[in-house]
Amino acid sequence: MPLSLRFGGRSLASGGWDWGLGWWVCRGGLGRPILRVSPHLAASTPQHAARDRTSSLTSKPSFYRFLYSFFTFSPMPHQEQPIARGPVPVPVIIQTDSRDKWSKKIDFLLSVIGFAVDLGNVWRFPYICYQNGGGAFLIPYVLMAVFGGVPLFYMELALGQFHRTGAISIWKHICPIFKGIGFAICVIALYVSFYYNTIIAWALFYFYSSFSSTLPWTSCDNAWNTENCTNYFGKDNVTWTNYSRSPAEEFYTRNVLELHESSGLGNVGVIRWQLMLCLFLIFTIVYFSLWKGVKTSGKVVWVTATLPYVVLFILLIRGATLPGAWRGVVFYLQPKWEKLQETSVWVDAAAQIFFSLGPGFGVLLALSSYNPFTNNCYRDAIVTSLVNCLTSFVSGFVIFTVLGYMAEQRHVSVEDVAKNKGPSLLFITYPEAIANMMGSTFFAIIFFVMMITLGLDSTFGGLEAIITAVMDEYPDVLTHRRELFVLGLVVVCFLGSLSTLTKGGAYVVKLLEEFGVGSSIIAVVFLEATAVSWFYGINRFSNDIKAMLGYTPGLFWKVCWVAISPAFLAYIIISSLLNPSPLTLFDYRFPDWSITVGYIIGISSFMWIPIYMVYKLVWTPGSLKQVSHVTVDAPKSRSLLTFIQNTLV
Repeated sequence: MPLSLRFGGRSLASGGWDWGLGWWVCRGGLGRPILRVSPHLAASTPQHAARDRTSSLTSKPSFYRFLYSFFTFSPMPHQEQPIARGPVPVPVIIQTDSRDKWSKKIDFLLSVIGFAVDLGNVWRFPYICYQNGGGAFLIPYVLMAVFGGVPLFYMELALGQFHRTGAISIWKHICPIFKGIGFAICVIALYVSFYYNTIIAWALFYFYSSFSSTLPWTSCDNAWNTENCTNYFGKDNVTWTNYSRSPAEEFYTRNVLELHESSGLGNVGVIRWQLMLCLFLIFTIVYFSLWKGVKTSGKVVWVTATLPYVVLFILLIRGATLPGAWRGVVFYLQPKWEKLQETSVWVDAAAQIFFSLGPGFGVLLALSSYNPFTNNCYRDAIVTSLVNCLTSFVSGFVIFTVLGYMAEQRHVSVEDVAKNKGPSLLFITYPEAIANMMGSTFFAIIFFVMMITLGLDSTFGGLEAIITAVMDEYPDVLTHRRELFVLGLVVVCFLGSLSTLTKGGAYVVKLLEEFGVGSSIIAVVFLEATAVSWFYGINRFSNDIKAMLGYTPGLFWKVCWVAISPAFLAYIIISSLLNPSPLTLFDYRFPDWSITVGYIIGISSFMWIPIYMVYKLVWTPGSLKQVSHVTVDAPKSRSLLTFIQNTLV
């Protein structure tokens, strides 16, 4: 039965759809667009409840209506706006019986939280925070989250839920010429899987080693220790020099990684079979969590997404009771206001919130595509973003209470103890403190269980982004072969990770982390935000959200999507290119040729965007004007000028 949707005024017919635009005028000069459905069809459409959900607002004074419309609805122009001329939009399937769906809403929320909250929340935020002014860093962090991170997070959830497809095929609905973005996202996700799961394998190695009455990184009496090994816990008159190495550091570098048997990237050595076995177990868990789709992964995250919070709470209580914990907390939060004048602080805040929330990896598109069409993705974006940011903040207390304790034991400042960053903070500093606590075995086991579950959640999301994108692009071939496709993908990821399992594998991990993701993913998200806001059109995107939620996004969100968020991303890209930091790991400085290799890795993902643009322009029949009209589909009515006229006039 054809559905008749009318907004009043002029209409554009598309098959059984009848579109038009009209405005409901409130007393006081403000208003919102409403959806009027033909009475005989009102009961059969999910959007007819939009008026009921917000009708109580119209009785409130104009000032309250203005505040509400600023964040939720679009302000009303005082005259009727015509619908954009141009090709008929690609019809969107609102709900299909064949597509998987989340069993429960909580499955989706836990999956998103599990992806967003990863190992970086535990080590990166605390380090970045104290390095950039302590408590003062929270000001740029919150501002970057509000105006950059959260709007992009909301945009991806809304796009995935409305179009109900993955990162590749979604561009057929948005702007076909940008379809290369989807391929670039998949390549980047592959690079992440090549090194990120190796870090989880390290945690699994530690987890296995923790099952002993005395943790192996407690003393200097092991076969892998050197004469520089210095154990200062429980001892007086111990001199700590620049050559001193703690038992935990030598366990990590000489027993887990065996870096001393590799001279660098030019000679990474052989594969360590112990780490390969750990990685095999990790990918086995990943496969059986993803092979049946969201029906299985949605249940697994009940454990992997909630257990880290239980462990964090236990470690926070334990850390707060350690002697010297207060020194770490003061160092963590003591504001250094002069730091706010440094550009690098704002760059670090922008990069931290971006990589923490994770827009652009295709995961949010994939996970939200399995939602019901009328799911409140706006509320989901706000809730999950808050959980993510609060987790990062609380993790700082967990880390720095222990660093304060270590500083007390070493009789040095907290800054000297906190010099380790990145994975070293999780594999050297924290295990060293745990080894000298009462009940060290118990705390070591739960700490590394937390690390494993934090990592698995993010792996689930990253691989699901690839699976959903490719299966939606080639449904005829892969729809009934998901198990085989997931198996093939896991095998590819395992084989791609072998170089990171060598004795110099830590150098490969660092190179992939820096160049495989880095600026490439930020550039991809910049193009994604630009394509949605400027080519697809902010008004069309807002109407998509209205169709799902019953109301359009407010002026705040539109301005962020059109101008502030792209500027936020451009700011990160330009700053990282203008101020590159030297690439080092421990005492090893990466050679120039390896930096060149890194740039090639970065380009290898981003290059699919211009390649597909050229392909689309060359192979699409017709004149250049006709081809650009089909592949870009950006009528004048969706320009920035029209957006300003429609929202501000």
